[in-house]
Amino acid sequence: MASMTEATSLYETIGGESTLRAMVERFYDLMELEPEFAGIRAMHPPDTDGSRDKLFWFLSGWMGGPDLFVERFGHPRLRARHLPFAIGISERDQWLRAMAWAMEDVGIDAALRLRLMESFFQTGDWMRNTPG
Repeated sequence: MASMTEATSLYETIGGESTLRAMVERFYDLMELEPEFAGIRAMHPPDTDGSRDKLFWFLSGWMGGPDLFVERFGHPRLRARHLPFAIGISERDQWLRAMAWAMEDVGIDAALRLRLMESFFQTGDWMRNTPG
C-alpha cells in the first residue's frame, strides 16, 4: 500500500481497484453471512451482484479513483436513492459495522480505517430517514 501524500488519492492509498473490490465483496459477504446484518441484508435484492457493483463504482469515485458510478448513472443522489428504505440508527450502525469488519479483513491500515469510518459515519448518519 502506498503512503498517504497530498497527491495520492484514497483510492490509490488503499491499494486501488483490487483492494476496493475485495473490501466491497467482503462487506456483502458479511451481510449475507452474519445474523447481525439481517436488517440491512433484507433491504437488498436476493442477488447482490448489482448492489456490489454499485457500491464499488460509487466508492471508486468517492475515493478519488475512476468515477464509475457517475459515468453510468449521473450524480449519486445518495439520500434520494435510499429514501424507499427505512434507515434508522440500527441500519446505519449495521452498515458501519459491516464496513469496518470488511476493511479490517482486507488489511486496510488502522489509521486509514479510522479516517474512512469517520466519513462513513457522517454519510450514514445523514442517510437516516427514520427516527430511532
